[in-house]
Amino acid sequence: MADQFKKYLADKAMLSEDEFRELEPFLTRKHFRPGEFVLLEGDVCKSHIFVESGLLRSYSVDEAGKEHILQFAPENWFIGDRGSYYFGEPSQMNIQAIEPTDVVMFDQLFIEKAMCSNPSYGVFNERLLQNHIRQLQGRINLLLSATAEQRYLHFIETYFDLTFRIPQWMIASYLGITPESLSRVRKDLARKNQKV
Repeated sequence: MADQFKKYLADKAMLSEDEFRELEPFLTRKHFRPGEFVLLEGDVCKSHIFVESGLLRSYSVDEAGKEHILQFAPENWFIGDRGSYYFGEPSQMNIQAIEPTDVVMFDQLFIEKAMCSNPSYGVFNERLLQNHIRQLQGRINLLLSATAEQRYLHFIETYFDLTFRIPQWMIASYLGITPESLSRVRKDLARKNQKV
């Protein structure tokens, strides 16, 4: 899977193999075992993270010790704490491996070098940022106004391949409901003959 990031950038940002080879020294590759942390709350996020294989989750913990999952990041997804990265603030979230996970980590220097090597990378990077904002706005709207069933159906649409890779309690946390409520939603949908 070591070439996954290269393939992704060739497809999405039109980076050639020679351009990628020049940029590779500005990348760091790391492996994380299940349960290991990529980022801890209180630390400053210093890298953008691309998942080559495996699965990560980002979550915060409230004062009562309850976890709130913000995002899952399977293969070919980016994850990080933008606020911490860009403003140097202590992160308010944890990023943790759910499965054995291989990632590529890079900082602003890689982005600047990539944009100099190939202007199409700048277009790609802008589109990536705007898509991230769009996803966040949609997620906030769902949490504020959608029913548990609607949130679960959106989860399946977004993370269809992950429904059997993620424990049910984590899915419930992501949806902002209890595991018991998630169980009821799944039973109701099964009664409606939906394959979920």
